[in-house]
Amino acid sequence: MAVECVVENGIAKIIIDRPKALNALNSEVLQELKKAIAEIQTRTDIRVLLIQGGGEKSFVAGADIAQMSDLNPLEGSEFGRLGQEVFSSLSELPFPTIAVIQGFALGGGCEIALACDIRIASEKAKFGQPEVGLGIIPGFGGTQRLARLVGPGQAKKLIYSADIISAAQALAIGLVEQVVAPEQLNEAALKLAQMIAAKSPNAVRLAKIAINQGLEGSLEEGMRLEASIFGLCFASPEQKEGMTAFLEKRPAKF
Repeated sequence: MAVECVVENGIAKIIIDRPKALNALNSEVLQELKKAIAEIQTRTDIRVLLIQGGGEKSFVAGADIAQMSDLNPLEGSEFGRLGQEVFSSLSELPFPTIAVIQGFALGGGCEIALACDIRIASEKAKFGQPEVGLGIIPGFGGTQRLARLVGPGQAKKLIYSADIISAAQALAIGLVEQVVAPEQLNEAALKLAQMIAAKSPNAVRLAKIAINQGLEGSLEEGMRLEASIFGLCFASPEQKEGMTAFLEKRPAKF
């Protein structure tokens, strides 16, 4: 098994563990990842997901070029759709997802990070969409999610040039949200996950819906959606507990 999943104290962790192949994604790994995501999606005890690569050199170095090299057009489309399906299932999880990026996040590795809600990177991390240097384009959502995250201009610059950028450069363009020293990466990611897990899980999930769905429409549509979801919060016992705890000057228990 190249994909490991563990859950502890409401925090799930998926580890893509093929360190000898720099955690590259082939069909088997994608199917394992698909299964792991499907399993945690059904659980009600999970509040946050961390996803990371095994070893120290790579988050995910990309799709497996050895497998892709002999694909015909139909097989290429099918492989792309498989990656898109898996990454979309990751992005559609109801709870927050955090990519913990310790090394190379190239091609499919950058794309899986893009499918997460938040990205925390080591200072040694490297990012890029190098596909055009191989005669292909990003096929697991990169042409779409990257442009939406960092803007069309920055996305086109990265994709057209196949440039590999540092964690500091990725932070500067908004590709990642936090950069830390390598030895602090796991601790920083866990600290953020614990901070999120301590909040109202219902409110966090509703906030994710409001943000993601709101981005798909106009500002006016998003504001109407926000008002509706804001109202839904008041049907939850967690709203009563959160506000009562605030008024009583005590920590809320969710």
